[in-house]
Amino acid sequence: MPTRRAAATSPEARPDRKLAILLAAERLFAQHGYDAVTIRQVAEEAGVPLALVGYYHGQKHELFEAVFGQWRGTIDERLAGLAEAMAAPKPERLARIVDAFLLPVLRLRASTEGEFYARMVARELLHQRGHTDRVMREIFDPLAEAFIDALHATLPHASRGEVAWCYQFMLGALLHHISDDRVERLSHGENRSADPAAAPLLMRFVLGGLQAALPAPAPRSSSKTNARRPA
Repeated sequence: MPTRRAAATSPEARPDRKLAILLAAERLFAQHGYDAVTIRQVAEEAGVPLALVGYYHGQKHELFEAVFGQWRGTIDERLAGLAEAMAAPKPERLARIVDAFLLPVLRLRASTEGEFYARMVARELLHQRGHTDRVMREIFDPLAEAFIDALHATLPHASRGEVAWCYQFMLGALLHHISDDRVERLSHGENRSADPAAAPLLMRFVLGGLQAALPAPAPRSSSKTNARRPA
């Protein structure tokens, strides 16, 4: 039997096929969800022998993790944007945090190469279970913690629990925007799904929601004025 080294140099084991497998898995996971996809379907979608999927990426849960692994740069981009937001002047900080949270994902969803990954993330975050839950926890929980920490530092009058709720509401708006197609029907064809032109509207919506849900306390009025003593 051929050794692993020999297999790696055979015509069937090529880097382009390794990438083709990842792209095929990404498309299928985005369209059907982790549980509904088989390794055989991934191989057929990628146009490679079934054995090659396991050779490059192991079992299905390892293939799932590999898809996320190739997009870790988007996490880094959002964290870098968050760091810049926290260094901004206080009046700008909340809006900059919202931008750092939304814009990289909206750009990814609007790109040809990132569309399926963005849809896959939205699907799996909404329906976490089994192997997918572990991956979501490892990859996205630290990101969520970082944004909640930043929001809490920026809105210190709110409790962490309130901030965590608002983070979930902000995330829900983003996930729905990048995954739902109904807006085309509901707008009578005026809108299209995940239209990049909607980004400023979504950002104003999220920012306004945060400001309305967690308003800064009104400044205290000055205490009683000293009454003049009679002459």
